[in-house]
Amino acid sequence: MGLFEMSDLDTLEETGVCVKCDLSGANLSGVNLTNAYLSSANLTNADLTNADLTGATLKLANLTNANLSGANLTNAYLTSANFYRANLKVANLTNANLYRVKLKVANLTNANLSGANMTGSNLIRANLRGANLTSANLT
Repeated sequence: MGLFEMSDLDTLEETGVCVKCDLSGANLSGVNLTNAYLSSANLTNADLTNADLTGATLKLANLTNANLSGANLTNAYLTSANFYRANLKVANLTNANLYRVKLKVANLTNANLSGANMTGSNLIRANLRGANLTSANLT
């Protein structure tokens, strides 16, 4: 078990909603979190490898050092989330809303960002090698 609150994990599993919850260090690898509502959640150091976050809301969430390698974030709402040093290698962020997201030093190698809204996002030292940015808004 990680550093997270077990009651927060129970709430997420039962309702799909976990506002301001602490899931830091949680192993959520391969978990189906489709349309989950995780606004302002603490997911620092969480393992979300291959997790399905299609349509999920992670507005203002902290995903510092989180592993989202291979995760599906299609149509996810990620406004103002913090992905500092997060691993998003081969993640699918098609049509995701990444408005004002912090992606500083994040690994987006071979990620699919097609159609993503990245307006105002911080991409300083982010690795975008091989990423698909077709029709992405980078203004």
